Amino acid sequence: MLRIHAAELMVVRLPLKFRFETSFGVQTEKIVPLLVLHGDGVQGLSEGTMEFAPMYREETIAGGLHLLREVFLPRILGRTFANPEALEDALGSFRGNRMARAMVEMAAWDLWARMLNVPLGTLLGGRKDSVEVGVSLGIQADEAATVDVVRRHVEQGYRRIKLKIKPGWDVQPVRAVREAFPDIRLTVDANSAYTLADTGRLRALDAFGLTYIEQPLAWDDLVDHATLQGRLATPLCLDESVASAADARKGLALDAGRVINVKVARVGGHAEARRVHDIAQAFGAPVWCGGMLESGVGRAHNIHLSTLPGFTLPGDTSSASRYWETDVVNEPLEAHDGLMPVPTGPGIGVTLNREFVESIAEVQEEFHP
Repeated sequence: MLRIHAAELMVVRLPLKFRFETSFGVQTEKIVPLLVLHGDGVQGLSEGTMEFAPMYREETIAGGLHLLREVFLPRILGRTFANPEALEDALGSFRGNRMARAMVEMAAWDLWARMLNVPLGTLLGGRKDSVEVGVSLGIQADEAATVDVVRRHVEQGYRRIKLKIKPGWDVQPVRAVREAFPDIRLTVDANSAYTLADTGRLRALDAFGLTYIEQPLAWDDLVDHATLQGRLATPLCLDESVASAADARKGLALDAGRVINVKVARVGGHAEARRVHDIAQAFGAPVWCGGMLESGVGRAHNIHLSTLPGFTLPGDTSSASRYWETDVVNEPLEAHDGLMPVPTGPGIGVTLNREFVESIAEVQEEFHP
């Protein structure tokens, strides 16, 4: 049984090692909420992917922390659950706020796996001891800089290059990269920056042999994505538009996309992420694990999820050292020749670097029944 005795909530601010520009804007740091659940001498870890402002989805860090303190944690502390999926009975009645709920659910999965002394991926049904990884590259100063940063990461062995694009920065950099690297697996990500009025611009990307175009249209619109997919040869990949297995089913049934980016926190946790994976398999659609610039805690969760058999495209779980001078976990998460080893040991296989985390924590709170 899964008994949750207490919880800790911490928030740290990590400076990025590089300037990361997308259609949303420029990011130079990451605010990282961390949750620790305590049960029977074991700790389960999770990370929140909400942002300071509601740019990617509608959730924010401030709103998520409030819900954790006042609503979600009081409903689970001191209680015993048959397994992590049983937490849905306590939290499933609340609308939206899937990223905040995922913090509780994902920490419970880690806690459960550590209690059973098995890797999280094994509990989820994973079959791999390493996963293919790609890299997500932000908007650069010009085409030459774009080709240069792609070259560096191709030389490091990454098995997919993803370029961030936006209106006015799309065909030119993609053409430059494809001419320089005719054989690499190349994708683009628009983060909802386009509309159907840009169909001609997006259709021009068909010429470059992309594996997919990720989330070109509005985050909450499957219908326009279906219209656009009918006009393009390149598959569309749904990201922001899929917050549940039901969304994945509808998107694939409408042919709004032919690839799914699974972000475990976006869909509310591992149980729902596995259901999204299963729906995609039923439709014959590949999935891959997206990233939200996670620290080592969230990255380890993503790696374990990626061991499921339907994750057939390289994900965003690139080396942690690309992002941080010092990570929040003790164990290095480093890819080699485009493969990320699955952390060994029980649960997510990493431990919190408490000395470092507590030295920089902007929030540090304990909760008891």
